[in-house]
Amino acid sequence: MSTWLRPETPLSPAHGDVDERRDDLFRRLRDKDRDRARAGCPQHTAQITADGADWLVSASAYPSSTLALWEARPTAPAVLPCGTVFDVVNVPAIFGRRLLDRLWEEGPGSGPVATHRGRMLLFTAPGTGRRLPSLLAWEEWGGAVPPMLCHSVGDAVTLPPLAPGSADGPRWVVAPDTRSPWLPGPEVLLWACVRVARATSAGDVRVSISPDPDTGANVYDVSRRR
Repeated sequence: MSTWLRPETPLSPAHGDVDERRDDLFRRLRDKDRDRARAGCPQHTAQITADGADWLVSASAYPSSTLALWEARPTAPAVLPCGTVFDVVNVPAIFGRRLLDRLWEEGPGSGPVATHRGRMLLFTAPGTGRRLPSLLAWEEWGGAVPPMLCHSVGDAVTLPPLAPGSADGPRWVVAPDTRSPWLPGPEVLLWACVRVARATSAGDVRVSISPDPDTGANVYDVSRRR
């Protein structure tokens, strides 16, 4: 076990092997992004970037070590804590898709979003997980919102792998692509939840541009993100 540890941190693979794996892994990801750009594709992102990975692991107490271990197994999901860098609002997949449609078509866009086991995980500003339930409780349409799980301080979530893994595992719908992504707060999520609840009650449900939550298609144009 000691061969995998650096003296300065409790969890770290050796420098040379990790640096080489990191260069190879993210070079492949950059090449894919470059090929899509040359083909004239819009700036959609369902694939994490190196900057996005750096942002995610900043939630860990040991970000460098966490990233090194993750890169050593790029097709394996990771587990990171909530509450400091991000919170996560976990909703049923269909409701989550409708939330995203509202956020991108009529609102400011969204932060990173993943799907896992029939649920959609919306990454939000820290504090959202604690405040959103109380806001919904006071809202007239709050009772029409399906049960959601709000992850904040003391919780952890499973993240999609750096490289594509198993088809039934977690995957990104909107992957993090910067070291400082914009994250919606509780007021933005409340607005979107109410809009979707009202539309559903009135039968005015919009058809998603990618209605199947299990597809691997790139969905949302991140160049429009606030």
